Amino acid sequence: MDPRSELDLVIIGAGVGGIICLHYARKAGLNAVVLEKEPVTGGLWAQLPAWQDIQIKPVDWTLGDLPIDGADQPDILKNIRAWVEKFDLTSGIELNTSVTRAERKGDRWEVTTPGRTYLAKHLVSATGAHNRPLVPPVVREAGTVRELHSSALRDPNELTGKDVVIVGAGASGFDLLDLCFEYKARKVMWVYRSVHWMLPTRKPKSVAGDIRGLAKQQMLGATVGEINQALNADLRGRYEKFGLMDILPAEPFDLGVHQLIPGRFRMLEHFGEIERHQGEVVRIAGNQVHLSSGETLQADTLLWGTGYEADLSYFASPALSGIKHIQQLAKRCACIFQYLDEPNLYFLATVLEGTGSGPFAYSIGCRSIIAHMRGKATFDTVPTGTKIAHFDFLPYFAARDPESFPPGEWRAHYEKLALSWPEELPLPIP
Repeated sequence: MDPRSELDLVIIGAGVGGIICLHYARKAGLNAVVLEKEPVTGGLWAQLPAWQDIQIKPVDWTLGDLPIDGADQPDILKNIRAWVEKFDLTSGIELNTSVTRAERKGDRWEVTTPGRTYLAKHLVSATGAHNRPLVPPVVREAGTVRELHSSALRDPNELTGKDVVIVGAGASGFDLLDLCFEYKARKVMWVYRSVHWMLPTRKPKSVAGDIRGLAKQQMLGATVGEINQALNADLRGRYEKFGLMDILPAEPFDLGVHQLIPGRFRMLEHFGEIERHQGEVVRIAGNQVHLSSGETLQADTLLWGTGYEADLSYFASPALSGIKHIQQLAKRCACIFQYLDEPNLYFLATVLEGTGSGPFAYSIGCRSIIAHMRGKATFDTVPTGTKIAHFDFLPYFAARDPESFPPGEWRAHYEKLALSWPEELPLPIP
């Protein structure tokens, strides 16, 4: 490729979102390329430990005939790479190609890498919200406690027989608590500022994370308010049943704000054995972990289940390069993906925090992004405001993208998928 090749589209990042976006761009005949800084495809899933898994059933993650053997990291990574093989995308992906600068120049995006510069009419950032592990700054004084972010815990056998502090009350924190009981940690101490919603269950995530019921309700016309009302009644009953009222979140569950995270069954089975502390870690000295509450915990290992930051430092715009949390970015995006302060710029990470299947949401969203680039869809300029869950993507984009959602036809097609598609089969690729 010529060092200053003129492209329709540059996509930054070869994770699941970037690869799916490339598929729809090529299908539409656009001249597109994916730039990936790592030597392999897969994005975050190529970096995660083997124990990490998805929040839903494998049959709900994959699409069409793309193979999937399980819910763990190696299976998900293979599934992502199956997109590349099935649609012959290799020639459109440039590995070992880190973007050092992305800047709007006139009517084009100029994307700079160490070896060449690319010019493109459109730019899609697919580097995700989860590309820099977040470890809060604390005072460390000759600490002997072993600290690991959840992404750095490669071998959970290291937890066996140890006194472990888990920090964080989101999906990563729940995972780490579950691992402590699976691998028989001696003592489990949980530190959190506030708790996130989960769906208490005795089933593993790969069984409990069933989102087809949500799709049925949505396609039958249930409003977000009606679904929220039913969910809150169900969730409260589950929290009471499992003896979890002490960690019931203060605000009601809202699909437009929260994720519906399956509970971790080992964590719930052993909930009474967890030593809980509300507060923050402020100092680690020797084998002692000091909390903002004034409490002191003795530990062998501290696991940070504190999630990730976004890394948009490659953007020339200070307003973009300084963003660390995807919620900040989402406030300046319309139609979920379209950034309002720079033309022809789209962020795929803004879909990640909703409830549903990532590949399905990326497929629906990327198809409409490409239609918009081709002038076949019309994205508005009103910030989206709330998260959009699973099949609610369909009427949202149908109102903006008549090419992908033919009026008078699309609803019957997706109603059939929601109401009568065999539950043991993946949904077809949109």
